[in-house]
Amino acid sequence: MKNDYLYRAKQQITDPQILSIVAARRARQLASGARPMIKTDDQEFLDIALLEIAEGLLGYEFPTAEELAAEKTAALEAEAAAFAEQSEAETEATE
Repeated sequence: MKNDYLYRAKQQITDPQILSIVAARRARQLASGARPMIKTDDQEFLDIALLEIAEGLLGYEFPTAEELAAEKTAALEAEAAAFAEQSEAETEATE
């Protein structure tokens, strides 16, 4: 990891915990095949992620309470639908 990239990224995201999470998630995306948002000769995924943050191309935002509630509701509805399908399939199999 290049210290210059880290120093510059800290200027954009001042909380070290949030910076590490954002950089790690982006590095994981790059390792999985995502294309970099910048042109660089650097091959290290974490360095590329830090440079993207430093250039202001990558940031974060916290979800609102409404978004979290909607996400939870959607997950519960999906789980209920899967349970209903499974119950229906079991009922048909016993008939």
